[in-house]
Amino acid sequence: MTDGDLDASGDSMTDGGLDATDPRTLPGFFDALADGELLGGVCADCGQVLLPPRPACYACGSRDVDVEPQSPEGQIFSYTAVHTPPPAFEADAPYTVAVVELADGGRLLGRVAADYADVTIGDPVELTVREPTATEREVALDYESDWPVHVFEPR
Repeated sequence: MTDGDLDASGDSMTDGGLDATDPRTLPGFFDALADGELLGGVCADCGQVLLPPRPACYACGSRDVDVEPQSPEGQIFSYTAVHTPPPAFEADAPYTVAVVELADGGRLLGRVAADYADVTIGDPVELTVREPTATEREVALDYESDWPVHVFEPR
């Protein structure tokens, strides 16, 4: 076996390890999101919800992580306004970014489709998915250019 046969954690890809289609990888997570399915990892040992899913729990270290559909509904847990974005997004500034606690318990970072002044902690939101804009495709890494963009819409 060569190093190319191992995933980032050192697991063999030929005997049950992960590949890019597994939803516990970012490509697999975004492929599912593009198909309209929000998937989260749920630790079988401690119950921690991992968004995006990962092969190991960041709360307890367990590698017994199941992948389960997650509700797109949640509420603002924390938020901020981005006034000085990367140059490609200067025209969008200021824009609101939030950590959203989803109904199933996981937290996910994303843009909020509302002005900062119109957002408060606890506001209900729903995750939506859209195709990336030309600018978003241009600044994405090659393997990310077709990944969908998620945005939280106020409910």
